Amino acid sequence: MKTLFQSKFYYLLLIAALPVALAVAGCGKHADTSTPDLPAPRVNGDEVVFPDHSPQLDSIAVEPARARTVAVKHVTGRLYWDDDLTVRIFTPVFGRVTKVLADVGDAVEIKSPLAELDSPDYAQALANARTAVGNLMAADKSLQRTRELLAHGAYAQKDLESAEAAYIAALAERDRARAVLMNYGGGDRIYSELERAMAVDHAEASAQNYAGTNDTLSSRYVVHSPLAGVVVDKSIDPGQELRPDLQLANDPTITMPLFIVSDPTKLWLQVDVAEGDLASLEVGQPLHIYSPAYPDRVFDGTVEKIGDTLDPATRTLKIRGAVANPEKLLKAEMYVTVDVVQAADKLGRAGVEIPASAVFLIDSTSYLFVQTAPGHFTRQTVQVGPEQDGRIPVYSGLSAGQNVVSEGALLLQSILNPAG
Repeated sequence: MKTLFQSKFYYLLLIAALPVALAVAGCGKHADTSTPDLPAPRVNGDEVVFPDHSPQLDSIAVEPARARTVAVKHVTGRLYWDDDLTVRIFTPVFGRVTKVLADVGDAVEIKSPLAELDSPDYAQALANARTAVGNLMAADKSLQRTRELLAHGAYAQKDLESAEAAYIAALAERDRARAVLMNYGGGDRIYSELERAMAVDHAEASAQNYAGTNDTLSSRYVVHSPLAGVVVDKSIDPGQELRPDLQLANDPTITMPLFIVSDPTKLWLQVDVAEGDLASLEVGQPLHIYSPAYPDRVFDGTVEKIGDTLDPATRTLKIRGAVANPEKLLKAEMYVTVDVVQAADKLGRAGVEIPASAVFLIDSTSYLFVQTAPGHFTRQTVQVGPEQDGRIPVYSGLSAGQNVVSEGALLLQSILNPAG
């Protein structure tokens, strides 16, 4: 029969052996669940090669490089009036506005009346013109008379010379007065009416011929449109006092034109593009124009001029385009978004476009990885342009259709150069 001491001894021995048994069982379970080491990729110069079915390939994504169809993408532009089809009309005479004959939105033709002024300046110019024509008529008759009398021995040669000098002076004064009247507009018609009197020998008939013309006797000056189009702006009111010298002031509230006449079916567009895009720009390239007012519409335009000077502050270049606006939906001074479309025959020179995540820098040099075969990735040096909308243009070092690593490029670089 076992004593109490022996029972306690066996109990303590059992307690001490239990942790050892559990440890041995745990070690056996860990050994059963162990996994083999991942297959290591090989490095051959600038190439990284993964074994087939390597799980690291799941961290790498590729995307084919696409030919650039847009030279400049999503830049802001401003629409304004086509200056070749626009005139800003001021008054060349001092006067008070008596009538406004055209309003914004009115279609006008060449020489359509826009406003009437009561102008002392114009009245004085007409008076000078009448005086000059009358003096020339008198000088002409005096010259003819002197020649006739000289032929009969009644005048001396010096009298003929004086008459010729007087005629030349009168002719010069007529030309000067005519030039002033021409600057006011309508000079040809008025002068033709005045000079018809020169063909009339009788003085009273001559005076009656041109004195009956209202325009030659009144101070009413009419502002005409010098071209056909639409009145797109107006800053003139009846009773307003106008002065021609205000055009020379620097205050825009004073120098505003009385009327602006333009063709709203054709607009100009100004775009500021980055210096790096200059190589892909040419005159004649198509423009795609987008306006927030018409989100579902694309308007067409063309590059007309490329500036010769960069803005020293922003390092951008000004581009002028022409925009067709037959429905008059676009308005001057609108801000729009513009894409400059690359011509089809210039696509190869424009390079390709890839995700910006594919490119990384080492000492200011741009690199990317290209998949040459399944599991084979080669690092290449490339020349790139500025990033825009998550994409980046590549001008050299890559061809359209090559598979570029869009995700995992830094992983490949760390394998290629672990120290870097």
